[in-house]
Amino acid sequence: MTTPDPITRPEGGETRELKVLVAAPRGFCAGVDRAIRIVELAIERFGAPVYVRHEIVHNRYVVESLKAGGAIFVESLGQVPDGVPVVFSAHGVPKAVPAKAEARGLDYIDATCPLVSKVHRQAERAHEAGRHIIFVGHAGHPEVIGTLGQLPEGAMTLVESVDDVAGLSPSNPEMLSFLTQTTLSVDDTRDIVTALQHRFPAISGPRGEDICYATSNRQDAVKAIAGKCDRIIVIGAPNSSNSLRLVEVAERLGTPAHLVQRGVDVDPAWLDGISTLGITAGASAPETLVREVIDAVAARRSIVEEVVITAEENMVFKLPRGLEAA
Repeated sequence: MTTPDPITRPEGGETRELKVLVAAPRGFCAGVDRAIRIVELAIERFGAPVYVRHEIVHNRYVVESLKAGGAIFVESLGQVPDGVPVVFSAHGVPKAVPAKAEARGLDYIDATCPLVSKVHRQAERAHEAGRHIIFVGHAGHPEVIGTLGQLPEGAMTLVESVDDVAGLSPSNPEMLSFLTQTTLSVDDTRDIVTALQHRFPAISGPRGEDICYATSNRQDAVKAIAGKCDRIIVIGAPNSSNSLRLVEVAERLGTPAHLVQRGVDVDPAWLDGISTLGITAGASAPETLVREVIDAVAARRSIVEEVVITAEENMVFKLPRGLEAA
């Protein structure tokens, strides 16, 4: 823990000092940082506009900042004109998407997080071994759509809960594998995997953990502060899976939690009558938004800020070929 940093008392509001526990790690992970840098370097290299299929990461502030720099965000390749580069988001895309881009002669840059790409390769290997894959994830999430789209239709079955496991009826229970979305609840996923292994003892899984290090670390950080807080604020987008999971983690430990995107979203009523507030940020939220939220809290209450560190992160992912020089 760092030494508490007292901040000037605001005018008005409750006079009692509010302790603010800031979780660490929080905010940007290596995959998000890489994806944003890819868009920035693509604009540098090719000039504006550069098209991006889907939000590069799930954060409105980041998306708007990149738009201001020359990025145009679309939901399908049909919205991309001929002769301009397109970037695929960090969540990954089905194999049909780059195939369509190549058929049209489009230059594309794949910003898929390397940890998501790892899951794609695991799926291919399991399929080649003749195994049917049970994929644990949230239906409709871009990462899930991209992963399911790595294999022919019917090669994977999606499950979202322990109850879904009970309803499975594979044709060959001896030839199953499981994989998971990278941004799930660690605890929920453990329960689902346990249920799969209990029902299908021969099922195989990845050697390492599919849930990414950043998702696990941010959930562990929330667990470390939740019991000390009267309330927790999570900074992230409503379509950000890893941010939503942080809210769930806090609330399961009995601590009320709120998801906000900006400082203006902080409800002053949340700060009334509490002595300790926790703050964290999902993996797509930049640190500038963390400071913005802390400033919004400090405008209402006199605060003492304390950073609670539960892990150190030093992961860095390489940029795609052709962009390193830029």
